[in-house]
Amino acid sequence: MIKNRSIPASTVIPQIPYPDVTKAAEWLRDTFGFTIRLVIGNHRIQMNVGDGAIVVVEPRTDPAAGHIDRAFPLVRVQNIDSHCEHARKHGAKIIGAPQDYPYGERQYKAEDFAGHIWSFSQSIADVDPRDWGGEPGQL
Repeated sequence: MIKNRSIPASTVIPQIPYPDVTKAAEWLRDTFGFTIRLVIGNHRIQMNVGDGAIVVVEPRTDPAAGHIDRAFPLVRVQNIDSHCEHARKHGAKIIGAPQDYPYGERQYKAEDFAGHIWSFSQSIADVDPRDWGGEPGQL
């Protein structure tokens, strides 16, 4: 088994653009509780997010021209209410307070300093997707 791999073991790893990757990684660490896994120069930082990962990268577009890439990641957490309060205290703009949904999740949404919209979710019930209008595939 390879222990010191350069890419996290996660199956899906979102790459999220920020104009200043170091500032972004520090903000994500302090605000959402992510941890820094690997720093690659001043242009990429891998971060641990629970048992998953993200990569903070430089934007591929020109923010000075009025266009910047946006991301909309969804992250599972254990205690949604305390996570939301921690994020609020550390500068996240809460744009959707924690709320229960019929599909068995409690979620909130936060906007970070670069305009990315983060959704955080905690499972609160085991609900059959047919009960709320979904169609199950391979669950």
